[in-house]
Amino acid sequence: MNVTLAKTAGFCFGVQRAVDTVYEIIHRELQKPESQRKQIYTYGPIVHNETVIDKISSFGVKILNDEEDLKALTDGIVIIRAHGVPKLVYEILKERNIETIDASCPFVQKIQKLANKHTSEKEKVFIVGNPDHPEIIGIMGWAEGSIYAVPDIESAEKLPEGNGEKIVVLAQTTFNTDKFKQIIEILKKKFYDVNAINTICNATFERQAEAKELARRSDAMIVIGGSSSSNTKKLYEICKDQCPVTQLIQTVHDLNFSYDGAIQNVGITAGASTPKEIIEEVQNYVRNEF
Repeated sequence: MNVTLAKTAGFCFGVQRAVDTVYEIIHRELQKPESQRKQIYTYGPIVHNETVIDKISSFGVKILNDEEDLKALTDGIVIIRAHGVPKLVYEILKERNIETIDASCPFVQKIQKLANKHTSEKEKVFIVGNPDHPEIIGIMGWAEGSIYAVPDIESAEKLPEGNGEKIVVLAQTTFNTDKFKQIIEILKKKFYDVNAINTICNATFERQAEAKELARRSDAMIVIGGSSSSNTKKLYEICKDQCPVTQLIQTVHDLNFSYDGAIQNVGITAGASTPKEIIEEVQNYVRNEF
């Protein structure tokens, strides 16, 4: 059996940066006398991977879930998650004089600035992505005017005719590249005057393209990632389209893999929040057990 691991599987730049930031702050506080240490919080899960969150939590890091949790703080350190947050979160933290460490992905921050700029200039903005995802919630929270989420192709098709209206279209960093292009074409056919800015990060594009090609030439495909990870779910959809025998798992314990003679080539990829050790564990298990 041939087992091939995708080159870009695992932590992307933004996730690695956010996780490293948390551990840097943990290390910094542990160097202080215990009486001087501050409680460390993250605003929302720092990344969408349960294993990563459990490990960070073992050092006493706590998660703040909403603005009410922020307003209840009187002290401590708050680390902004990789997905970014609305502008209001920074304002609350500044008002309460809470030490803030920003671990937002720089690519997400770029989209926040674009949303702020174009809405401030009275332009209508469409952000293509899941409106319930923290990245999209954060981006929309930087708008100074009209901004609307377009989650999928079906939603784009239901939009009213544009009649030449000028719009700026942005994308969630982890959105499916092919679907983003399709949505742009739908908007143009509806006679919107589209200024499309492809803000899908290059790491996502490479990961999706590589996964698609690997799945196309594999008899079975394994996609590793957290249950709440948007980019992992998109990888699964892409791989499933090319390789019907595709599994989405969080750890090796979720693997339901039975070898038969028809499976000669197994491909493995992983979402941007999946730690290297989990990927290696799955890879070694498949290689050694079958």
